[in-house]
Amino acid sequence: MLRYLPLVAKNCLRNRRRTILTIFSVAASLSLLGVLVAIYAAVYLSDTPPAQALRLAVRNKVSLVFTMPEAYSMKIKTIPGVREVMTMQWFGGLYKDETPHNIFPRFAVDPDKLFTVYNEVKIPEDQKLAFIREQTACVIGKSLERKLNVHVGDRITLKGDIFPVTLELTVRGIFEAPEDDELLYFHRKYLDESIRGRLKGEVGMYMILADSAESVPRIAAAVDDQFRNSPVQTKTESERAFQLGFVNALGNVKGFLLSICAAVTFTILLVSGNTMAMSVRERVREVGILKTLGFTRESILGIILGEALLLALIGGVLGLALAQALCMFVRQAPAFISQTKTLTIQPLVGLGCLALAGAIGLVSSFVPAWGAARTSIVEALRRND
Repeated sequence: MLRYLPLVAKNCLRNRRRTILTIFSVAASLSLLGVLVAIYAAVYLSDTPPAQALRLAVRNKVSLVFTMPEAYSMKIKTIPGVREVMTMQWFGGLYKDETPHNIFPRFAVDPDKLFTVYNEVKIPEDQKLAFIREQTACVIGKSLERKLNVHVGDRITLKGDIFPVTLELTVRGIFEAPEDDELLYFHRKYLDESIRGRLKGEVGMYMILADSAESVPRIAAAVDDQFRNSPVQTKTESERAFQLGFVNALGNVKGFLLSICAAVTFTILLVSGNTMAMSVRERVREVGILKTLGFTRESILGIILGEALLLALIGGVLGLALAQALCMFVRQAPAFISQTKTLTIQPLVGLGCLALAGAIGLVSSFVPAWGAARTSIVEALRRND
């Protein structure tokens, strides 16, 4: 069938306006499909990084907005398999204004435990020591440094919303993290003193470092069992499950993504099917002429299917290029989970989308192609439209 490729290409160009519109329609639909599939794969199908697989998050069983006693830390530390426990508090607040450019996560932490629990984070030793020693110090990620154009020694002012206080912080370190380094960490003790003991003895959440990934489920069950009969019960889960909890709070995101993917696929099918039906209807007489020249039914079927396949694949390639550009914009936006900060069209996702585009092109054109191939020479030559 490769010998008919020039004829297939020429047929695609016979109505350039319709061909261009069809290609761009497929490209637009497939770009959306590619981004959605990439998000689904990143959130639900990607492997958990080795360092993240060792961490667990502990929060109040009722809700993350409620605190837990600080005394829980020592009890959690005694559970076999626990290497370290760090307290964390989401600060929120406002940096300069509410534009997306100035939105990033801010956490109050135990500075001496931060780089033990997050041991994949890299920071110069002198900067780490400076951060630990100075109570008003903070450290920020390399991506955040570039985003805000702040450097070591610069001051960052955070105006609280959850906590009615304004924090004056000095950047003492820039760290790099393999997953997400668009973060800011500062001293929890500085926050406690700034709000004058309002949270004295209370903790927003705990981060646990386990000795192995196999110990994570056992530790989670042990922590929750230990405080099951306490006035403040806990919910312990892996860090990955904790992050997905923010996504699930928005609703059935998985079902939403799958339903949109199905709708986009159906749209591509309709666009391609309509184009091929119009193209075949215009060429019925040509089909009869081809048959008089010796073209077989199989050859005509292959030519028409090849035309649809070629248009679908060209649109698919353009759509994936556009999807990759859209992923870049998603990476720049504020994220609920770290997976979206490295969002890209993986090779497997790209191949899958191209295969789907090709399959849709073939399926949508099969009925008109089969009808044209079965048309007799006499009936085809009688057609005037």
